[in-house]
Amino acid sequence: MTDARKIDPRVFDLYDEYCHGHITRREFLSRATAMTVGGVSALWMAQALLPRYAEAQTISFTDPRLKGTYAEYPSPGGTSGTMRGYLVQPAGDGPFPAALIIHENRGLNPHIEDVARRAAVAGFLALAPDGLAPVGGYPGNDDDGRQLQRSLDPDQLDQDMINSARFLKSHALSNGRLGATGYCWGGGMTNRLAVALGSDLNAGVPFYGAAAASADVAAIEAAMLIVYAGTDTRINSMWPDYEAALQANNVTYEMEMFAGTLHGFHNNSTPRYNEAAAAQAWNRTIGFFRAHVIG
Repeated sequence: MTDARKIDPRVFDLYDEYCHGHITRREFLSRATAMTVGGVSALWMAQALLPRYAEAQTISFTDPRLKGTYAEYPSPGGTSGTMRGYLVQPAGDGPFPAALIIHENRGLNPHIEDVARRAAVAGFLALAPDGLAPVGGYPGNDDDGRQLQRSLDPDQLDQDMINSARFLKSHALSNGRLGATGYCWGGGMTNRLAVALGSDLNAGVPFYGAAAASADVAAIEAAMLIVYAGTDTRINSMWPDYEAALQANNVTYEMEMFAGTLHGFHNNSTPRYNEAAAAQAWNRTIGFFRAHVIG
């Protein structure tokens, strides 16, 4: 994988626009082509940022430490009334503490499935719901996935994630205690889930996600570990108001800001990945879940 230090910061900014749906893939590559770094087109930098999921897998589908399957379940008030997710259990009979793994703004891609397997290996019954399931599921590439997710009603999509959490919490293999973590859009969803579930959520770990509305924070009863990327100014600007609301409502929380990292630093399929920060953040996530979900 290309070293992030070799990529011009302007290309990272373009990629951030692309990832968040502000520009198309074609525009991303076209604008990078027109950009020069040291007299050379930055196109190669843009191409290097596109995800490489096969290379990034850390735990195989067939790993003997886990058992994975795809589960379908009702989702009243959601996009279609039915949801589907990747359910992964650790080896053994259970019951297990549960962890919901919430995807970014493009559906359940292979990276998020890999994260679910990591959670299962750590001892959690993990569910990674696919918000695109009601419209055919993750389409096999992030560009189409991003467009599909943008086409959904956001309130219904949120309800699909809330119903996924409730399905997981009440699953026969769950011990009834629940943590949730998510990335980018999924980080914001983790914050909203904490509001929606109240005492039904024991711990939330949002990664670089939009803060919950200050007026809603009083509903949060979960312990929260809020993870930020140091250079992610758009998301980080929400923190002062969010922290003030957490303090005013006596929410148990911790915040970790990883200096010098980029939005998406936990995703090991692109050069935004920061290996040291990602490992530390994941270890903190599992430790936080063990403290507040296993108890």
